[in-house]
Amino acid sequence: MAVNSVRINASRSQVFAVLANGWMYSNWVVGTSHMRAVEADWPAVDSRLFHASGIWPLVARDETQVEAMEMDRRLELTARGRPLGEAKVVIELVDDDPGCLVTMDEAPVAGPGRWLHNSVTEAALSRRNVESLARLGVIAERPTPPRD
Repeated sequence: MAVNSVRINASRSQVFAVLANGWMYSNWVVGTSHMRAVEADWPAVDSRLFHASGIWPLVARDETQVEAMEMDRRLELTARGRPLGEAKVVIELVDDDPGCLVTMDEAPVAGPGRWLHNSVTEAALSRRNVESLARLGVIAERPTPPRD
């Protein structure tokens, strides 16, 4: 399992607001090319968002489902990423004044990603999540207000 942490100069609620906006998912999750749909109750338990991965014309359509959620503190997901399978992803937010510490724990749970899991694939997954957390931080730290 790949466990990565980063300190973000934004409050837990600001970071969670990015996580709770399903349409932002492809902006911070490395490997996701674009969003296809987001269920209206995202990030409620059992809600899903639908995304695509890859570069056109080699695009896989996948989905991510919420398994557990604690507002402004924790989000547990099952991310499906064909052809690699499924991963359990847990994102936890802890106060670290004036910002917060964000920890992402990802582990393959089904499919070839699980069968082929080793130290090399673990290192690649960890590096990917370092970049994903960096992107999440940039979005949470630098919100742009809408123009009227």
